[in-house]
Amino acid sequence: MINLKINGKSHSVDVDADTPLLWVLRDEVGLTGTKFGCGVGACGACSVLLEGSVTRSCVLPISALDGKSITTIEGLSKDKSHAVQQAWIAESVPQCGYCQSGMILAVVSLLKQKPHPTDADIDGAITNICRCGTYNRVRKAIHRVAKQTADPGVKS
Repeated sequence: MINLKINGKSHSVDVDADTPLLWVLRDEVGLTGTKFGCGVGACGACSVLLEGSVTRSCVLPISALDGKSITTIEGLSKDKSHAVQQAWIAESVPQCGYCQSGMILAVVSLLKQKPHPTDADIDGAITNICRCGTYNRVRKAIHRVAKQTADPGVKS
């Protein structure tokens, strides 16, 4: 059994030790906001926060996570009230939306580290792939949050 704290709730899962966190979240816990994209940790659709830092869940074996705290898009806010989600809406970031849960969590992690990132900081940290190419709107949304919030990584 592996014990996890997911979105503030305790979960015990009995799966193979090499099962990726992504599939535990989706298939065992029922949290489907975290998406499968490439399966090799390159695209970022599967990004979650592990102990507050962004990580790619498709390549992270569950055996490395006993006792760890994980936040998925479902745990960021129940009503889209998080500052990053609000900026996403205000700047009309999503098109197809597939990458957005991972992208939003990557941005939350960035803003915790750098509350007022430069464009270079954003380009260096946000490596998630958006097939729709909404990168300019992503950047605008990040700058919007940075201007509006003293600590953008914290729910406002």
